[in-house]
Parts: sequence; structure tokens; C-alpha cells
Amino acid sequence: MADVDVHLFDRGRIEADVNFVLDGSTVATASNPNPDLRYEEFLVWNLVIDHPEGTVLWDTGSHPDAGDGYWPAPLYEAFAHVDAADHDLADDLGAAGYGIEDIDAVVMSHLHLDHAGGLYHFAGTDTPIYVHEREIEFAYRSGKTDTGSVAYFPPDFDRELNWEVVSGDHQLYEDFRLLHLPGHTPGLLGAQLDRGDDTLLVVGDEAYWQENYQGHSMAASLLWDNQAWRASLDRLHQLEREHDADVLLGHDMAMLDQFGDGW
Repeated sequence: MADVDVHLFDRGRIEADVNFVLDGSTVATASNPNPDLRYEEFLVWNLVIDHPEGTVLWDTGSHPDAGDGYWPAPLYEAFAHVDAADHDLADDLGAAGYGIEDIDAVVMSHLHLDHAGGLYHFAGTDTPIYVHEREIEFAYRSGKTDTGSVAYFPPDFDRELNWEVVSGDHQLYEDFRLLHLPGHTPGLLGAQLDRGDDTLLVVGDEAYWQENYQGHSMAASLLWDNQAWRASLDRLHQLEREHDADVLLGHDMAMLDQFGDGW
């Protein structure tokens, strides 16, 4: 049994229309043709996973210049990381007691720009960056052609990085398994971490909020494949039941209360 500790650290807030996350949560009707929209904040987090085989960083957050012209304007208008400038990766790691040099490996759940913006800290190093093969293929297709998704920003990931490309699920370390969860993106990775009788499922952006985890779909703009998303969700529910697992969601503010003191 591996002695695993998981530390969640706060990487700031994205503000956006809730309709992106809860599809059709606010709709016009005959009796209310101009309903009030919900514009709310979403948690951005990263993990440091202390494992006997290595210290792993899970995702890298947004680039600190996201709101200062680094992100394309239409994307920032839709998903404003309002305090990105206050959350440089090295600074946030330092506040949690770690340095960039302490990181033995990075796992990229996916390469959207609110997750891949800190990869520049690892450019030119030999730190392995784990990514799913479907994800890196789709990211480059999206960034280099007019097909794919606008949520991939090549300056984040088109760098001299020590990519470790995985396929399917992948056993990273003892009791630390990467799970391929296609749906939000083709190569989304989650994780199953086991510690004795305790299990943590890192669900990530498979479910932004608890309502998504309960089955309320995200909008089409946040789903690469709705059918694949449903299948991944069913798989996670089965794992949760089998292991009585704790579940870590992608952007739900409640995760700070649930995991802010670690797992």
C-alpha cells in the first residue's frame, strides 16, 4: 500500500455564464422571455500528489497574463480568469511549500488553456509531462488548423517539453492509476488513488459541478462527445460505488471545503 498524500491548492477564479456548465439552466419562455442570467465564479485548482515514487503536479492552471492580452479576447470574454495575475504557478506552489524543482512529474488532465498555462515553467527541462495520446493530437489539430476546439492555445503547449504520451488507462505509480475519461475532450485524464481502504477519484473536468456529476449535461461547447461523456460518467459512478470513493470535481467551489486541507 502506497502512502499517498494529496494537496489541493487554489489557483483563482474563472467567471462565466452558468449556461455553459449547466446546459439550459436559464432559458426564455413565453411567460418569461427575458430571464435573468446567472454569472458565477468557478474554482481553478491544481494538485500536488506526494507519493513514495515521486511528487506529481496535476495540471498547471492558467497563464498569469491570461487577462492581460495573452488569452484570445473572445475566450476571455466567455471565461474570464479574473485573478490569473495573482496566481503564477511558481508562487502558488511556493505558498503550498513546494518549488518547481520539487516536481518529479506533471500530469496534464487535458490541454485547455486554464490547465496548460503554466507548462512554460517546465520547458527545456527533463520533467516528464504525462498526456493522453488523443489529447495531444487533438490539441495540435485544434491549435494548428481551423478544426477542433478553440479552447486550446498553442503558446501554452507548443514548447520544448518532455512529453510522456499514454494510451488508454495508465498505471503511473503503485495505487495511482490514470483513467482515460473521454467526453469533455478526447483525451481527458482522471485518476484513481488508493490508500488502504480510502480511494480518491480525480474526476476533474468530466464534471465541472456536482450537478454535472449527477447527470446534468454541460453545454455542447464544453463537450467534445456527449455520448462518450455519459459513458465516462457511468464508469466513474461504478468506481465510486465499488470503492466508496471521495470525488474531486473540476471547478466546483465546494472542493475547497472538501479538500482544502488535503486528502
